[in-house]
Amino acid sequence: MPSDVSLASYIDHTLLKPEASREQILAVCAEAVEHSFKSVCVNPIWVSTVHTALKDSGVLTCSVVGFPFGATPTEVKVFEARGAVADGADEVDMVIDLAAARAGNYEALVLDIRAVAEAVHEGGAILKVIIETSQLNDDQKVLACRASVEAGADFVKTSTGFNGAGATVEDIALMRRTVGPDIGVKASGGVRTLADARAMIDAGATRIGASSGVAILKGEQGASGY
Repeated sequence: MPSDVSLASYIDHTLLKPEASREQILAVCAEAVEHSFKSVCVNPIWVSTVHTALKDSGVLTCSVVGFPFGATPTEVKVFEARGAVADGADEVDMVIDLAAARAGNYEALVLDIRAVAEAVHEGGAILKVIIETSQLNDDQKVLACRASVEAGADFVKTSTGFNGAGATVEDIALMRRTVGPDIGVKASGGVRTLADARAMIDAGATRIGASSGVAILKGEQGASGY
């Protein structure tokens, strides 16, 4: 388990509320720079703003694709991903086709994820794949994780924070066992305390998505939400 100082480098400091203002986005960027978080994760319309605000800070810019439901045609996800990378995103978090996962359609999952992975990697960015664990049973979670690995994803991620419950220690452990040691695992949704973050990392998470990053580092209780 990392120290609380190095814990900051695990955190994607996140603001994905659709009503977020420019002032709020810039405040999150300032917090991320102050605390040396890994990235700032925002909706696509804010990527260029965040990229500019974080210039030369060492904090990465992260955006989302097919968010929050994943019920978007693959070509639209690809277009969205390319736009985010062109605007300065270093990382892209995409939502899978949940219907395909629940139907056990492995091939459809691979094709969807691979197309986005190729677009993201062409731009020099990395891809995290949100499997929305609260909407899947364990077999479906394993299927989605395996499809993500085959499709070339760099991370698998638990949740959007907008559809059901968020990350659990049990899901992180299952995802880590499934993807092996070489793929990142991101815990997101409901990680609001230092104890939560430590438990996720102990279970195998290599990244934490949270809107409560500052509170987590201070050992305080974060607000409800992502």
